[in-house]
Amino acid sequence: MKKVISVLTVFILISCGSTKTSDPKALYEVLTEQSDGGGNIKFFEILTEPNEIKMLENDPLLKDKMKQDDINNSNYVILNMGEKNTGGYSIGVEKVEETDKNIIITVKEKSPAPDAMTMQVITYPYTVVKVRSKKEIIIK
Repeated sequence: MKKVISVLTVFILISCGSTKTSDPKALYEVLTEQSDGGGNIKFFEILTEPNEIKMLENDPLLKDKMKQDDINNSNYVILNMGEKNTGGYSIGVEKVEETDKNIIITVKEKSPAPDAMTMQVITYPYTVVKVRSKKEIIIK
């Protein structure tokens, strides 16, 4: 009987855990991080103009995550890793720092371990980040 009560107590505590939501006051938000769908070459693109940003609304993964107010008050960054011959690659944000004049984004690229078993498939990893600022962006 004590075991059943213990198991139920643990289950209830786990069920009541908080869920992770995006912080509306955070400096940045990763809108999507995909292993496929990016471009053929490695590049980082910063979208600052509303007409550039509007093009992202054509992407079905992004259209519900973008609001008109964000388009006017935020910059968007596309981090593209380029063509990879196997699965297991990803690109993302390690950290974002704000200074008086600019925003510094440190990019983190992940590759599969040399001895890892990976899918033999061409992938195009990319990430789209919304930066809640119109300051100049520097990518490291």
